[in-house]
Formats: sequence, C-alpha cells, structure tokens
Amino acid sequence: MVMGAPPSVRAEEKTGPVRRASVVAWASLLIVWVVWGSTYLAIRVGVQTIPPLLMAAARNLVAGLIMFPLALRSRRGAARGAGTAGWLPGRAERLGCAIVGVLLLGANAVVGVGERTVPSGLAALLIATVPLWLLGMDAALNHARFGLAPLAGLVLGLAGVALLSGLGGGPGGASALGVVTILGAAATWALGTIMVRRVTLPQNAALASGMQLLIGGVVLAALAAAAGELGSLRLAAVSAQSWAALGYLIVVGSIVAFSAYGIAVRALPTAIVATYAYVNPVIAVLLGTLILNERLTPAMAGGGALIVGAVILVVRRTPSAH
Repeated sequence: MVMGAPPSVRAEEKTGPVRRASVVAWASLLIVWVVWGSTYLAIRVGVQTIPPLLMAAARNLVAGLIMFPLALRSRRGAARGAGTAGWLPGRAERLGCAIVGVLLLGANAVVGVGERTVPSGLAALLIATVPLWLLGMDAALNHARFGLAPLAGLVLGLAGVALLSGLGGGPGGASALGVVTILGAAATWALGTIMVRRVTLPQNAALASGMQLLIGGVVLAALAAAAGELGSLRLAAVSAQSWAALGYLIVVGSIVAFSAYGIAVRALPTAIVATYAYVNPVIAVLLGTLILNERLTPAMAGGGALIVGAVILVVRRTPSAH
C-alpha cells in the first residue's frame, strides 16, 4: 500500500504547477498585447522600402517554412505512437487551410498596402473594428440577434470609424483611400475568422497555422509578381530598418506571438485573452507617436476612444470560459 503525501506536500504539488502555469499564461498574454500591437509599427517601417505584397509574402513564407515541418513532424510522431498511418494533411484540411490562409494573410498584406499612406497608430485603430465586423457578419449569416451591449458597441464603433475617416478626408495626413483599404482588410480578416469555424482544419493548431502561412505566402508571392513588385524590387535600395522590420515580423510577430497566443488561449478565460483586441491599438498608437513621431490628432484620440469602447462592449459578451 502506497502512503499518500502529507497534506502540505499535496497542496504544494497542486498549487505549484498551477501558479507557474498562471505566470506563464499571463506573461504570454503580455507578449500578445505588446508584440501584436507593435507589428503595425514594423509594417509601417518595412513598407517604406519593401513593396507591401512582397514583404507580406516573405514574412509568411519564411515563418511557414519554419513552423510547418516542425508541426508535421510532431503530428507524424503522435500518429506513430498511436499506431495510425494517416498523419499527412487530407484534401479537406488543405482546402480549409488555403481558404483561411488566403483570407487572413491577404488581410495582413492589405494592411501593408494601406500603411503606405496611413500612420501605424491609425491603422491599428481601424483594424480594431474586426470584432464589430464579426458581429455584423454573424447577424447576416446566422441571423443572430444583437443584445443591448453589442448593439451599443456597434453604434459607437460606427461613430468612431466616421470620426477617424474624417467623413472623406482622413486625419493625421492619411489618405481616404488608405483608410478604406484598411477597413477592407478588417472586413476580410473578420470573414477569415468566420471561415475558421466553417472549414476543415488540422486539430494541431501549429500545423494549421504553418499550412496557412505557406499557402497564403505562395498566393501573396504570385500576387506580388502579378502586381510588378518583383520587378520593381531593388535589394540595394532596401534600408536596414526595413530589413530589421521584416525580421521582427517573421520571428517575433509571427512565430513568438503566435506561440504565446496559443499558451494564453489554453490557460486563461476567453474574455481575458480577447482583451488583446483593444489593448493592441493602444500599444500601436503609443509606439507610433513615440518612435515614428506620428501625430495624434483630436480626431484620432476621439475616434480611437469610441472604437476601443465599442470593442470592449462587444468582446465582453464572450463567456468567461476556457
């Protein structure tokens, strides 16, 4: 008969790992807050001397070439351990990853196009409307009913977007076309998020992301070539700052932040993790103002406050479940 551990020891065995997991999860969420907020600044710096579609293609292809083989090897090992042979992604999984990857990564690329004429902080505030787009699309596709808080959030968000766009003359030196372009990227990202639930994807999140990065990167490379970006690229003209921005987006923005998000979303309540939706734009505005000397206009401050408040109202309807 095996003796049980003393109560104090058992308590330490239970609470010790939980506390460590909690610290790791909160540290991971902090990484998501800061890193994803900082990617807007990195994109703004990168597209100064690198064509936006080409930069997005390079970012996703390199990250995918790193993540996909590692995730595929992990899946093969798990299949061998279980005595099964079907470890290669099936046709439905490949198609699902292609649809989601093209939508989500295409949206990222469009942000780069827009940031050629839109400050990074303003771009982040416009992308913060994604939860509002999701709310509207959910109502249109699934006939979902609005609660009072989401409805108020949608109205606030529309008012914020109207203020940010200047009703046709974008604030802070941004072009109206650039503002519309980034709003289109937000809508595309929302559609891609909805498709995640409607298509077949690998259960392994890292494998799904690796496949999406690879497929999306290939499609973006083809679009960059069709747009003439390959022919117009002059490596000697690419600044050291743009190279550094691209490296940051690949390693920190895509690989590190994605891994951190995966840890946080498995260990923290959904409503807590969802706070990145309104923390990211705040970080982006601060970094753009401090590092790139972007002007924070009254329209940006007011519109941004309305959008962040709207997103809080919409996101908080999410149940606090793991």
